[in-house]
Amino acid sequence: MKFLELKSELKDFTIFSLNEIRNIEPDFYRPRLNEWQDKGYIKKVIRGYYIFSDYQLSEEILFKIANRIYSPSYISLESALSYYHLIPESVYGITSISTRKTYHFITSIGEFIYRTLKPSLFFSYDLIKFHEKYFKMASIEKALLDYFYLHSDIETEQDFDSLRINKEMFFEKMNEEKLQNFLEKFNQKKLTGRINRFWSYIKNA
Repeated sequence: MKFLELKSELKDFTIFSLNEIRNIEPDFYRPRLNEWQDKGYIKKVIRGYYIFSDYQLSEEILFKIANRIYSPSYISLESALSYYHLIPESVYGITSISTRKTYHFITSIGEFIYRTLKPSLFFSYDLIKFHEKYFKMASIEKALLDYFYLHSDIETEQDFDSLRINKEMFFEKMNEEKLQNFLEKFNQKKLTGRINRFWSYIKNA
């Protein structure tokens, strides 16, 4: 298979795998991928996953890639809070939640960080459309709960202040009833106490 033939066949893929190439050409010669990387035609993201080098990357495309390379997962934590404009935009890496073990990929296109939650807490993510494609993103309420759950050291007013939450955006987008319903599913008294203290703090900040 020639490179241009492959590119035509996979033109609708944000990221593609060796298996998907072999679905097109079962006898594909794998070392050709190394040749195409050397020529700058493609980039390896992680083992077995590639993108075309001229693909225009954006935050949303990186979100889609994050969903794909470590599944099941959804965007959450700092990346989601930044996406919803609750915290400043300078976020380190793409942060996600997964039911698989905690993992950190450093790749040619960015860093992808995955934190683990048990399956019963893997809920409330939306499919967000971007250029006819979709990525999985935590709801704003779930992103906040995921963050507090995995950062148990965030508990004082000084800690809350350090988050630099956009208060106006917080009350415009956050649904308190939904937040409390989700909080019940975590079934953790300390988390409930910290979230309620945070809510009181942000109302009076």
